[in-house]
Amino acid sequence: MLLDHVIIDGGDAGSAPSSSGHSRRNFLKIGAAAGGGLLLGFRLSGFSGAAAAADSEDFAPNAYIRIGRDNEVTLIVAQVEMGQGTFTSMPMLIAEELEVDLGQVRVEPAPANDKLYANPLLGFQATGGSTSVRALWKPLLQAGAAARVLLIKAAAETWNVDPASLRAEKGEVIDAASSRKLSYGALADKAATYPVPDAPALKDPKDYKLIGTPAKRVDTPSKLNGSAKYGIDAMLPGMKFAAVAACPTFGGKLKSVDDSKAMAVKGVRQIVRLDDAVAVIADHNGAARKGLAALVIAWNDGPNAHVSQADLIEQLREAAKTDGVVASRIGDAQKAISGAAKKIEAVYQQPFLAHAAMEPMNCTLDLREDGCDVFVGTQVITRAQAAVAKATGLPLNKVKVHNHLIGGGFGRRLDEDGIYQAARIAKEVDGPVKVVWSREEDTQHDVYRPYYYDVLAAGLDESGAPIAFSHRVVGSSILARWAPPLFKGGLDFDAVEGAAGPYSFPNVLVDYVRHEPPPGMTTGWWRGVGMTHNAFMVEGFIDELAAAAKKDPVEFRRALLGKSPRAKAVLDLAAEKSGWGSPLPAGRGRGVSVIFGFGSYLAQVAEVAVDKDGTVRVERIVAAFDCGRQVNPDTLKAQIEGGSIFGVTAALYGEITLRDGRVEQGNFDTYQLLRINEAPKIEVYLVDSQEAPGGAGEPGTAGIAPAIVNAIFAATGKRLRKLPIDANALRSA
Repeated sequence: MLLDHVIIDGGDAGSAPSSSGHSRRNFLKIGAAAGGGLLLGFRLSGFSGAAAAADSEDFAPNAYIRIGRDNEVTLIVAQVEMGQGTFTSMPMLIAEELEVDLGQVRVEPAPANDKLYANPLLGFQATGGSTSVRALWKPLLQAGAAARVLLIKAAAETWNVDPASLRAEKGEVIDAASSRKLSYGALADKAATYPVPDAPALKDPKDYKLIGTPAKRVDTPSKLNGSAKYGIDAMLPGMKFAAVAACPTFGGKLKSVDDSKAMAVKGVRQIVRLDDAVAVIADHNGAARKGLAALVIAWNDGPNAHVSQADLIEQLREAAKTDGVVASRIGDAQKAISGAAKKIEAVYQQPFLAHAAMEPMNCTLDLREDGCDVFVGTQVITRAQAAVAKATGLPLNKVKVHNHLIGGGFGRRLDEDGIYQAARIAKEVDGPVKVVWSREEDTQHDVYRPYYYDVLAAGLDESGAPIAFSHRVVGSSILARWAPPLFKGGLDFDAVEGAAGPYSFPNVLVDYVRHEPPPGMTTGWWRGVGMTHNAFMVEGFIDELAAAAKKDPVEFRRALLGKSPRAKAVLDLAAEKSGWGSPLPAGRGRGVSVIFGFGSYLAQVAEVAVDKDGTVRVERIVAAFDCGRQVNPDTLKAQIEGGSIFGVTAALYGEITLRDGRVEQGNFDTYQLLRINEAPKIEVYLVDSQEAPGGAGEPGTAGIAPAIVNAIFAATGKRLRKLPIDANALRSA
């Protein structure tokens, strides 16, 4: 996502951190916590701007370690937990350097405040782009180390001994010579009187006790026993429930509503009319749903009333004929291709995709004249706060967002449209109100992964080696809408991420043509947008080049990875573990893909079976993953497994289509997800690496679709360049 381009391509270059760490001073204040104890603040360097002076009374750092007299360690973090393991990996970092057990660290979600809690790699308070560990790795280690140094110093002065003679272990400072011990809680007040060390010494990684070891998820027990609270679980005294319907056509408006039958439903209290939606307010959810179904609504469909899927694709096809903004140029690819011994061209397409998170969009608000409390699960808490402030007219500091666990984000909750709509509804309701979108509403008014229509070409020499590669990316720009300052010169860096893969070609041309869907149809992040589409295009096309050169797909890739040893290593490992080259029964095949994205390297081999009726079954996935230094290997494997399932779902079934300006899909019957009986066997092999940590949430999703279509080619000889997979195209004659 955009963070990679901020790092690699500059973004706001003057304030962007390097990908290898944080060079600015991270620790700015230490003092007494409320009620006593040690409060260690540390600033996460990056885009957050100038910090207040360390001795300023109103200074508040970005994140805190709080050590109480009860010996409990509290970590306040801005990264939301949405199933990726953040609330386990963040405490592991603190616990490692602080020398406490993982179970001793408690996590508190941070309030909305960009100034204090900006993600160093994104520039504001957000969870996305596989950045949590990448952004907080070094600051949290340093914070834990600084606290440990201060606690040891406090013990040393208490006992009048040399700090070097003491050690910290399991929440205590120990004097081995005298067998004396003091708990952190007993030392916290004294430690709070010392200035924070500028550069505390960190452990040698060989001495890690927690980092790199599998740790059980700290949030699992509450999710199993039902006590975990998601946004949809929010309940307030006197709360009303709202069921909502927005105009089914993009850009359409509400014309009229006959609410006579709806108001007759027991429990229905009022009807709220917005310019583009209508909501039924009731005492409970059942009454709200029943009342909504009883409404007679007339819509003004607007200018997109007759837009079809075929129209959109034709517009993209025409746009692809125009020259784009150059993203990458090495040598003269066009000249080299035109003079090559063999020229290969292809058009690859990927559809609009919905997020289909299990927790549908929802938001609960308690709006009063003097302020508003918002209960929601969001990846962008400060944007949520701003959306409510805009809708209600309240000052930002009067809007308090209570962020909850998220039942599936995948980038959908990087947008605040549902929260803004809920706030508009809340303005018309007396007392708290919970707005929950139906599954159909969620699917038909999503922020969709863009439709891409890409044109690729390459030239091979007489030996079959590629001498030139070109890739024209055609699609809408998420950056232009979501982060306008990063959309410069007509180039969307996310849209072209990975557009030449991890490979080295003598001549390269990547360009970008922006083409937007109809007004009102919004495109957005979808679990690694740029990589998810470019990996499919590039890795499918690389397989075509291998076939044209009459070379094995793995060996063909190896020859192009001479400048990327880590990519070559994961390719070799995945090939070995999958049994690449060993015979398979008729109708089965293996396909491979290699990607570099989010600071990580991943190779996946998919083994598929294709039936005579064209049905595709993904039987096995073998993944080799190098994400640099591992924090929790168990979570990393789970992320690749979950990402792969997400990607298989999209490859086999995912597609949002339009007819008469309306989304045709509604629920899981028409927007199908992978069923449990269809899930493949997944093997994940982690590469032991000493490099800086990379991301894990999105690579698995990005790389699996091309591995599947490449396996289909190996099984059937039929090349697929468009998703989702069309069974009709694979039927045996």
